[in-house]
Amino acid sequence: MSGDVRVDPASSSVTLMAPLQRGEAAAPRRIRPYARKDDFLLPLVREVAVRAAASEGVAPRCNVTHHGVPAVIFSIGGYTGNFFHDMADVLVPLYLTSFHFKGKVQFFVANYKQWWIQKYKPVLRRLSHRDIVDFDSDSDVHCYDHVILGLVRDRDLILGHHPTRNPKGYSMVDFTRFLRHSYGLRRERPLVLGETSGKKPRMMIISRRGTRKVLNLRRVAGMARELGFDVVVSEAGGNVKRFAATVNSCDVLVGVHGAGLTNQVFLPTGAVVVQIVPWGKMEWMAANFYGRPAAGMKLRHVEYHVAAEESSLARRYPREHVVFRDPMAIHAKAGRPWPTSS
Repeated sequence: MSGDVRVDPASSSVTLMAPLQRGEAAAPRRIRPYARKDDFLLPLVREVAVRAAASEGVAPRCNVTHHGVPAVIFSIGGYTGNFFHDMADVLVPLYLTSFHFKGKVQFFVANYKQWWIQKYKPVLRRLSHRDIVDFDSDSDVHCYDHVILGLVRDRDLILGHHPTRNPKGYSMVDFTRFLRHSYGLRRERPLVLGETSGKKPRMMIISRRGTRKVLNLRRVAGMARELGFDVVVSEAGGNVKRFAATVNSCDVLVGVHGAGLTNQVFLPTGAVVVQIVPWGKMEWMAANFYGRPAAGMKLRHVEYHVAAEESSLARRYPREHVVFRDPMAIHAKAGRPWPTSS
């Protein structure tokens, strides 16, 4: 929206001053400014009313005016708190929406969570040089010449060329470079064997507790060391900067399909991602959530597909069970009717 635009967090509204035609209704539109639009997410995202007003008498009065700086309003409700969704639903769309402003932009955050803002502070600070406004508690009426309500989203961890969605032609290689700069990560490319005498390629194996863990982790790590890798086994934690630095120090990232593999965004360009795909018709998810994004980041992606007899499911269910006979029926029952192929 461009013109005289008024952001009023107290009433959860954005008002555009514009003349109305005679008889034209000024009913507000209601928008939930979260990039992913799944219907069942709606209760988790604060609604913002968008109105048109023809006169000062029906519009909120400005008490903070911002000249030459646009505003972007977005939510960190929804699935945030899961690293995959933090990236796919907020940070990649926010980059696509605001990076071209070169820091000269104001962020308003709905469903505000201070711990989340603090967690990604290096990224947010690089995108906006201004203090973030808590849309849930701010009481001022802010006036701008230009306001963007919601974020531009392509696909999960993918940025493709598009005349309106991505007119600058940003790629995931650009985004990963931006992340490296934000977190002060030094490695732009992986080790070239023989380039540095005595230097081993480094492999990270992401460990998990509970579900989707590698049962023979010690054996896998030992075999990798025998093959000449310097191996680090680690579980993704809350300190993004510290874990990002460890991932960036590696040439190979190994992990079971899941949010932990999103850490491939911190690898040097040209590194290798090994995705362990669990049993149960997970091919589409493996390809679309991590495989294709890896290609867009110029990473080499390798998949290892767990056979039925290798899965811990083989210890819990007989081979004639539906888990083995018809895995797609299990997905459908859980409300996840994924395609059966990539």
